[in-house]
Amino acid sequence: MSTPATFLTEEMRQQAIGVESQPVTLEVEKGHIQRFAEAIGDPNPVYNDEAAARKSSYGGLVAPPTFLRSVRGVNLELPFELSFSRRLDGGSDWEYFQPVRPGDRITAVARVAEMTERTGRLGAMVFMTTITTYTNQFDEVVATQTNTLIAY
Repeated sequence: MSTPATFLTEEMRQQAIGVESQPVTLEVEKGHIQRFAEAIGDPNPVYNDEAAARKSSYGGLVAPPTFLRSVRGVNLELPFELSFSRRLDGGSDWEYFQPVRPGDRITAVARVAEMTERTGRLGAMVFMTTITTYTNQFDEVVATQTNTLIAY
């Protein structure tokens, strides 16, 4: 199945840029951090050994940086439908500012930062760049994720 030769208009692009998701909040639990570290095979004691973590510069357990991937349900609703049958994760860049700790309430909000179109072998491809901001209960930004979605 091929995609259309062109899809994205300048008006659509302008409508999409700045669209934000509804906030999604995750209550961070100690067991969740420990299971996540085990699942990714990271034995670092600051993720799973409370006594050792207390002696670290963090002063207690913290979550591995990739832990924020476990925040589910962040959905952007565009003012139009991306009528493509395929989606591809084009990669992410992360920036970290604060550690994530047990007891934190992390709220994630995604925003469309850019949307462009290119033509590939199968037709039009839409590249959508989103920035997800992760904030803790003290309104401190703990991390940002810049992600590229490719629809074709």
